[in-house]
Order: sequence, then structure tokens, then C-alpha cells
Amino acid sequence: MRPELSTSEDGVAYRDLNGNGRMDPYEDPRLPVEERVEDLLGRLSLQEKVGLMFQTVIEAGTDGTVLEHPGNISKSPTSAVVLDKHLTHFNVHALDDPRMAARWSNALQALAERTPHGIPVTVSTDPRHAFIENVGVSFSAGAFSQWPEPLGLAALRDADAVRRFADIARQEYVAVGIRAALHPTLDLATEPRWARQAGTFGQDPDLVTELGVAYLKGFQGDSLGSDSVACTSKHFPGGGPQKDGEDAHFPYGREQVYPGGRFADHLKPFPPIIEAGTAGIMPYYGMPVDLVVDGVEIEPIGFGYNKQVVTGLLREKLGYDGVVVTDWELVNDNHVGDQVLPARAWGVEHLDPHGRMELILEAGADQFGGEECVEILLDLVAQGRVTEARIDESARRILAVKFRLGLFEDPYVDEDAAAAIVGRDDFREEGYAAQARSVTVLQNGAPAGVRSPGATVTCAEATLPLRDGLSVYVENVSPEAAARLGRVVERPEDADVAVVRLTAPFDPRSDLFLESWFHQGSLDFPPGLVARLGRIAAQCPLVLDVVLDRPAVLTPLLPVATTVVASYGTSDAALVDALRGVHAPVGRLPFDLPRSMDQVRAHGEDVPGYDDPLFPFGHGLRPATD
Repeated sequence: MRPELSTSEDGVAYRDLNGNGRMDPYEDPRLPVEERVEDLLGRLSLQEKVGLMFQTVIEAGTDGTVLEHPGNISKSPTSAVVLDKHLTHFNVHALDDPRMAARWSNALQALAERTPHGIPVTVSTDPRHAFIENVGVSFSAGAFSQWPEPLGLAALRDADAVRRFADIARQEYVAVGIRAALHPTLDLATEPRWARQAGTFGQDPDLVTELGVAYLKGFQGDSLGSDSVACTSKHFPGGGPQKDGEDAHFPYGREQVYPGGRFADHLKPFPPIIEAGTAGIMPYYGMPVDLVVDGVEIEPIGFGYNKQVVTGLLREKLGYDGVVVTDWELVNDNHVGDQVLPARAWGVEHLDPHGRMELILEAGADQFGGEECVEILLDLVAQGRVTEARIDESARRILAVKFRLGLFEDPYVDEDAAAAIVGRDDFREEGYAAQARSVTVLQNGAPAGVRSPGATVTCAEATLPLRDGLSVYVENVSPEAAARLGRVVERPEDADVAVVRLTAPFDPRSDLFLESWFHQGSLDFPPGLVARLGRIAAQCPLVLDVVLDRPAVLTPLLPVATTVVASYGTSDAALVDALRGVHAPVGRLPFDLPRSMDQVRAHGEDVPGYDDPLFPFGHGLRPATD
């Protein structure tokens, strides 16, 4: 329920956020953003300004209430971080029912009105429209419309389709009060072992740039306004070339390397995204090793701590003056249950939390991601190690985004509208079609024993599009989707064709918090699986779908399978429709697929593509149509 507006002496409706009975300049919707920011900044206490500089995880009550106790990941009761610590930026995790999500958002904004100047809350989210559920990087769609992972959007090679997706996601976000996106991810998928490629647009810097700008425009529009979702583009200056493919969330993945000297490729998407008006930019955790830029050696410390990168390259050379948000938990270790995730203080592990925070501010960042330790920053000011003028510099940038989003005019949402908009039928239908269309046909109709990629002809039953009326043996396909293929049988020997879904291989790990959600390690399928698939193929022709959240070594599968396709976030039903040609699979590979792990290990982590891949970037066959 929106609170009633006040009316100024000259008849302007406004929100009396500080309750003083008059319209102050920061409450005046007619004034320029810069003037409103300066007025509010001059009114705020140091504690309020410091609170602006932290963005932590928040969890919503399933009944639409704010959570007044620590959650599974959130550390504090909601009222404690809003009223006591003065935080106004929160990264929301699980959201279930859209009506309850909207109710929670309104309850959170109502709580924020109780603060001295009524600064509205900005709620942000990691991607939540696809399939991967990883509390460190993304959430599966749930009530929202479901689409391919960004890799699948890249497979479509269609900037207009990407902008359309982003516009739909924007509408669903805004409906439940989410006004900031911790994406797009502009990293290049040049290191095939890296765990975070599903969230990228692939390996090619030009494609990543084109689709990244389209994505940003779909969320923000041509400029930030009351219907926009403010994007934080990441990870500056390109977070993909991790040493040996290990992720920088974890101590063993802290090093970022450039053996091919291709730093410029990884930086390439950022100048256009800055020109397009990205509201925020997030540096990656990685610690550059032996990196030289413009003849100057870059200090080997995490990018979020690195003044040469954040101030020298991003702010001064590229001219960016928007908000810089650090990646999550650079200052403190994160303890969740009986697990720990060490602070990503790569290269500065010897510093205490005070020293880490001081260095982050010296580097040029504005906001601490995943932290709520306002007492450390207040202590740094009290000690004279950080000036209040430096606090003002960041607070000014942060407040400007809130004003441009129109949050000071109206941060509330309509529960009925949320229920009607989120997961709307036409949104779901567009997402479903994109899932099917993004499927990439790698091999179509090749007989067992034929090794050459792209071979055609022979087994009609397993050549796409699959004909109706087949007897089908399936694995890892839901019974409902399998029934759309034909008569489902229990044994391969009774089938006209077998359809099997596989996920790209990885080495399971579970020691550190978040580690079990990250697919890392070898890209080789186990030999026992290959042998078992061979036994199926000996009974009937085999159609394989491999879900590529990162590349896989498909070499041993090609002689076994008649047809091989790749998907990047496609439901069983959408896959079946692609195989049958209901929605033609037109996807093209967003990265090269390597021939072997030896080829991967010999390949420079920063280099896009191979000299002799098994399947090259852009490969994708077009099945015959009637």
C-alpha cells in the first residue's frame, strides 16, 4: 500500500521523506538530479553516507514479510541493516511467489521510510531467468519466464532477440521491485575449464560487445528512468582468463593470466558498454600475473584492490564516472554453516579487514559487495585513514542512480500487477521458443564409426528433424517430454532411436562454501560412460544432447552417436521440439570445442579459440525442413 503524497505550497505532489512538513530540494521531483543529490548529501550524517556504500545479501520472508532473523546466507535481521546500519542496497536471493515478492519489496521500502531521510532501498539480483541454480552467481527461473543461459542467447546470434529478452526480464524485475541487475557478464569464454562460462556470451570479443550492449539497452533503455533496471556490467577488465581454468572465488583460482598477450580482447566490450550508459561496473576477483598494459606492469593484486586498473584504466583512461561495485566479500571471510569461503583478498591476504577496505577505496571503488561491516569504514574515518570527502565522492555517485531510477518518487510496486506480469504466458512462450532455437546441431545423421564432424546421411530415424511415430528409448528426458517423441520403450533393442541427454563433465568439489555449485576441472567424459553409450548405439541409432555450461571434449562420442546436438539451458520439452523441428534449432557454437584435454592444457587461457578445434566457433548445422 503506497503512502499518501504530500502537496507543496505551489501544488507539487511529493514524498515528505524526512517528515519535516515541507518539500526540501531533494524531495522536489522537478529539480535536476545533481541538485537533489547535493541537497541530500549535505543533510546526511556520516553513518547514513557510509551505509550507502555497502550492498549485502538479503532474504525475503516467503509470506511477504521482511526477515527479522539471519537467513541461510544473510547475516542480520532486516531491521538491523536498514535502521541501525543505514544500508540501502540489497542483493536478494530466493523469490518464490510473485505476489509475495512484491509484498516483501513494499515492506522493505516501508521500513526504509523510517530512516531519518527516507532513502529508498535499491534491490538487486543476479541472473534469475535461466536454469543454473548457484547461489554464488545465478538462480533458476522459478516463477519468472525461463530462457536459455546467456551462452544460449549468444548461440542465437541475434542482438534484437537479446534486447527483447532483457526487456522482458526488466518488466518482470520491476514488477516485484528489483531495480538493479548484477549483470551483464562481459567476460570472454576463452578458458574452457572456467566454471562461469554459462553466464557469458562466448569467446568472441565482437559478439560479446554487440550482445552485451543490446542486453544493457533492454534493461536500462537509452537512459536510466522510472521503468529501468540499472545494470552492473562485469567483470572489469575481463574475468575469463583464469590460470588453469580455476575460478577466482577460491584461493586456488586467484591468478589471472595472459600467456597469449590478449588483454585487449578481454577489455574490448567495456568501452562500448560505458558509452551505452551502464550504471555500474564490477571488477573481478582475479589477481593479474605478469600483466603489462601500455608498457606499465600491473601490480599482482586482485582487480578490486588495484588502483592502476580501477582508477588508472577505468576512470581516467576510459572516462567512467559511474558506480564501481566490488565483487562479493573482498573484506571478510564468509562462514556459512560449517563451511568457509575466504575473503577474496588475492595478493593482499596479509592485510586485516581495515587495511583491505582502505585499499579498495584508494583503488577507486564506491561500494563493498557482500559486506555490511559499516563499523570498519566508520573506524577508518575516525582514525583519519579515509576522509569524509572520499565518502562523499562515492555517496554522490550512488545517490544519483537512485534518483535517476525514480525511487525517491515511488519505490512501491503493485501486488496484482506483479502476479499478472511475472511469468506471463507470452513471456514464457518467447523464452521456450528461444530455448529450442538455441539448440546447436553439431552432427546430423552420421553413422557409427564416422568421425568427421558435420557428416551427413544414413540413419533416417536419428537424422533431424526426427519423424513422428518412432519407438524411442530415452535417458535423462522427462516422461512427459519423451512421450512427444513417440512410443517410449524400456530397452534400446526395442527402439527405433535412442535420445540421451548428458551434462558437460566436471570434477565435483565440496570443501569450501559455494564450491559444490561450480563445475570445474576436466572436460573429459569418463570412459565407462562412453562404453555404455556405445552399447546403446549398437542396438539403435543414438541422438545425444550435451548441455554445455562450458565446453566438453566430445571426440569419443562422435563415432558412437548418429546425431549430436548442444544446448545451453533448454528444458526437456523444448529440446524435443527442437529435435522434431517444431522450433527449428538454429544455434551456433558460442565457443570452440576442443579435441582433447591435452589441447586444452596447451592452450593460452586468454586466447579466443584454437587453431584446430573439434568444432569451431560459429558451427551449427541446419536440419532439413519439409
